[in-house]
Amino acid sequence: MARFHTLPVAAVDRLTDDSVALTLTVPPRLREEYRHAPGQHLALRRLVDGTEIRRTYSICSPAPAPDGEGPSTLRVGVRLVDGGAFSTYALKEINVGDELEVMTPAGRFTLDPAPGIYAAIVGGSGITPVLSIVSTLLEREPEARFCLIRSDRTAASTMFLEEAADLKDRHPRRLQLVTVLSREEQQAGLPSGRLDQERLTGLLPALLPVGQVAGWFLCGPFGLVQGAERALRGLGVVRSRIHEEIFHVDAAAPAPAATAPAHSTVTARLDGRGGTWPVQDGESLLETVLRNRPDAPYACKGGVCGTCRAFLVAGEVRMDRNFALETEETEAGYVLACQSHPVTEKVELDFDR
Repeated sequence: MARFHTLPVAAVDRLTDDSVALTLTVPPRLREEYRHAPGQHLALRRLVDGTEIRRTYSICSPAPAPDGEGPSTLRVGVRLVDGGAFSTYALKEINVGDELEVMTPAGRFTLDPAPGIYAAIVGGSGITPVLSIVSTLLEREPEARFCLIRSDRTAASTMFLEEAADLKDRHPRRLQLVTVLSREEQQAGLPSGRLDQERLTGLLPALLPVGQVAGWFLCGPFGLVQGAERALRGLGVVRSRIHEEIFHVDAAAPAPAATAPAHSTVTARLDGRGGTWPVQDGESLLETVLRNRPDAPYACKGGVCGTCRAFLVAGEVRMDRNFALETEETEAGYVLACQSHPVTEKVELDFDR
């Protein structure tokens, strides 16, 4: 069960003009709760004028060994978003010694280290979870190789530039690092320009044996991830080997609710306790549960982070959109509570599965 704890800020490192890395100290009593897999994220929350704001940020530091102690520190990358209430606060106000409310790790954009060839296509701040995935894999698994293809606007706007270079220096034969700048020419390497579907279709087979890659990790803006997935599928990569995480998607108009029943209830099991409540007109199942159980897990409420994932025990729901769950998860019966609306009069969710 996801929980919030107060963690002190140990370091604030400026990465670029519009991004920082925050290092958080984890006290010994909480280290097992903050044990994380490479690629997971943290939700941070704060109150602004009486309104709670939550934002998710990926952990960029390596994951702790399964047989070792939980992490003593956690490091996340934060990029400024225009008008972003939390990112503006992070870049302009957070200082060493401040305390932040931090949820325990969540997310399924992860890799369990194993021998083989792996690859990632990332854009902008999409490097953050992949940095944890790459560093953990190469440190733990000597028979693994990784090809990291990253797209950024300019060299000056590239997050974790030094960290990626350090990884390349430590693992020169096992890490292939490819950087493409969309708005700046490089002295060496690939020509500038966007990494769209057409370009990736021609580029990927020239970089690595596409069919031998055990796992592809796509992370960043929606357009980049979508184009990369289409390129990979066109090259014959099966969907089960493609893993995606999208950092931001523009708001979309809600799907029509013509099939919604006049009266419906949701039964939810959360942290071992259950309850049944009426669903008010137009609200999502998460909103219904939160009115009665404020401890229900969520972060983005936009169908992107997957924190509110729940198992659909009974009934039928309609999801407005889904950018977080893999096909295997939805086929197994999982839904995003923040995007789900009842189609049947009775719906039952289990947040504990």
